[in-house]
Amino acid sequence: MSYKNLDVWKLSRSTVIDIHRMTLKELPDFEKYEEGSQIRRSSKSVKSNIVEGYGRRKYLGDQIRFYTYAIASNDETIDHLETLFETESLTNEKLYNDLHQRLEIIGKKLNLFLQALERSLKH
Repeated sequence: MSYKNLDVWKLSRSTVIDIHRMTLKELPDFEKYEEGSQIRRSSKSVKSNIVEGYGRRKYLGDQIRFYTYAIASNDETIDHLETLFETESLTNEKLYNDLHQRLEIIGKKLNLFLQALERSLKH
């Protein structure tokens, strides 16, 4: 088994790629290096923290910590996406809705996984 088999990692990976492309193709030039840079970093952090958490699966406390970081980075990514849309730097509503929905699903999957890990820690 590998982290690459995790549904949440697969969804995170495709979302990172689409966010990266969105920031380079859909945003005004000035925004590519401001909010665009922030959303690229936070979305990549989600994926990277999933990988790190998986890699520390033998250490439950570390695993919980990295999945918590992934949730926080996902929340940050949602905030950046909403800011881009609300300030009209991102005007493609269909793309916004698609990315937002995927980020919400990633957050739900991570939260469910984290809850399961925390339950196993109590037992």
